[in-house]
Amino acid sequence: MTEDDPIDEISQIEARIEQLAEIAERCRKFILASKTAIAGGAVLLLIIVLGLFGSSQVAALGSIAMVLGGIVSLGSNVSTLQQTEAAMSAAEALRAELIGRIDFRVVDDVPLKLS
Repeated sequence: MTEDDPIDEISQIEARIEQLAEIAERCRKFILASKTAIAGGAVLLLIIVLGLFGSSQVAALGSIAMVLGGIVSLGSNVSTLQQTEAAMSAAEALRAELIGRIDFRVVDDVPLKLS
């Protein structure tokens, strides 16, 4: 192997792609939790407004906080997910380019002699 062997670089890129995939999965989980918080807060606020739960100011503030916190968390994680996916695409393109540079050897098809 030569000093400019792209195999090591490909291995590093693949490790980076795996890290990015883990980050993306974590973002997806937070996005789901954020959507759940938004929905839960909205339902709780609706219940409070309709008077089914009582008229507790603490519960009303808590439901508003859940909705707002969910929105902030959702926005943050969606943008992080988009950036992570863009970085993964770039890394995969670089990996494909490096693989394309490898000079593969052609192995002749030699029939096997069976005893």
